[in-house]
Amino acid sequence: MKNFYLLTVLLFAFFGKAQQKAISFEEAKKTSHSAEVLDKAYKSALHSDAKLAVFKTEQEQEQLVKAYTKLLQDFGTFLKQHNFSWQHTRRCFNRIYINKTGDIDYFLYQFNSNKEHSEENMTPIQVKEFERLLNLFLQDYRFGVSANENFAQCSPVVYKD
Repeated sequence: MKNFYLLTVLLFAFFGKAQQKAISFEEAKKTSHSAEVLDKAYKSALHSDAKLAVFKTEQEQEQLVKAYTKLLQDFGTFLKQHNFSWQHTRRCFNRIYINKTGDIDYFLYQFNSNKEHSEENMTPIQVKEFERLLNLFLQDYRFGVSANENFAQCSPVVYKD
């Protein structure tokens, strides 16, 4: 019976972690989901050299930007609905990995630490709640465009209430 209980706990822990799509760049480095690894499997959505981009035409690029903007707006609405407060403006860098069907496979983020403005830094509790809510949001979210291949989109983001 002890072994069954232990196996059950381990399975829940494994699958709970496996379902986690949102993770900081720092934590991702400790796993097989680092940006360096993922960047080999997901092509850049946009690139200064159109040959290296998934979205090559101006029209495709506009659709991508609209979908990305909508993702960030939808997430902001979701956070507000779940009573998440930023308390201060937060600067973050996101890199989102999206598969061919438009499902978000991974969402890496890194909040900027600002030593001059320490009140802008998030507490570990705030970061954990942000990650929990982001994972909850991503469970059912489908990106607004898809492509013939996996792609990644990144940008700095300013989050605020």
